[in-house]
Amino acid sequence: MIRVGVNGYGTIGRRVADAVKKQKDMELVGVTAGHPHYKYAVASEKGIPLYALDMKSLEAFNKEGYVLRGTLNDLLQRVDVVVDGAPEDSGPANKAVYSQAGVKAVFQGGEEHELTGVSFVAQCNFDRAVKKQSVRVVSCNTTGLCRVIDAVDKGPGVSRARAVLARRATDPDDVKKGPIDAVVLDPTTVPSHHGPDVRTVLPGIEIVTMAFKVPTTHMHLHSVILSLKSKAGREDVVKALEAAPRLNLVDGKSGFKSTANIMDWAREKGRDRNDVYEATVWRDSVTVVDGDAYFFLGVHQEAIVVPENVDAIRALAGGYTREESMKLTDQSLGIAHR
Repeated sequence: MIRVGVNGYGTIGRRVADAVKKQKDMELVGVTAGHPHYKYAVASEKGIPLYALDMKSLEAFNKEGYVLRGTLNDLLQRVDVVVDGAPEDSGPANKAVYSQAGVKAVFQGGEEHELTGVSFVAQCNFDRAVKKQSVRVVSCNTTGLCRVIDAVDKGPGVSRARAVLARRATDPDDVKKGPIDAVVLDPTTVPSHHGPDVRTVLPGIEIVTMAFKVPTTHMHLHSVILSLKSKAGREDVVKALEAAPRLNLVDGKSGFKSTANIMDWAREKGRDRNDVYEATVWRDSVTVVDGDAYFFLGVHQEAIVVPENVDAIRALAGGYTREESMKLTDQSLGIAHR
């Protein structure tokens, strides 16, 4: 059993914690809690062991009647791998703490690639992370782009990629940033950071991205253009996407007219938190014109990196092939495995 701790219980941390609990080869030793909050009460009801960040937060929890197992330092003494779900830019300081404790670590896409030297998307470069001391799971948008670009590159081949990202403004439970009555350039310069981030996983791909935020909370929507290496047609691109793992192809004629329909699909499937772990491509949007493939890509920012975190844990622990790990993860989360 791989003993796992989660430091940070926000949007990603709590999803990863629940996913770890579903793995037959992992034990969730505990998660860290910063201050008394309803989400920690729910975690306790689920039987998830809680650890305070430090002695000050431990005292605050004790005053509210919580029963905690200790602090982050205690948690690190009991785990093999820690998943860092702390706020972005805290990675360097946290990495020093994990290293001192001799614990391997999985960081998130809010950190810089240089923090670990290995940026991770399971289907693309699982082997690069095997038995490393730490790894960075790339952001939600980068994960979605890597999955579709890798899929098409393994089929017709990709000589260049371009994408325009309509990004959700914030997460559903974050009221500090909305409502927003604007479309916000993010950033105002071109390219955005997403292209260089893709290249940390797929270094051979030439890519340019641009992005803006829209007043919605549930998903990102990408307009993707891939220049193909071969004289492929639409069906060749569709076939490559259909064959790839963690991609879901949908059609407008089946009722998938918007990102809201994708979220509703997950709800009807009975997914935890209505989560969509797959990158979603509208099959009927796939078009090839003059050697360029065009399509729309939906990315559920809260969920798409969850399976990647689980696979990253196994990669650091060692003893698994990419196929073995992804199969275990997909089966546990209800993802159609292929």
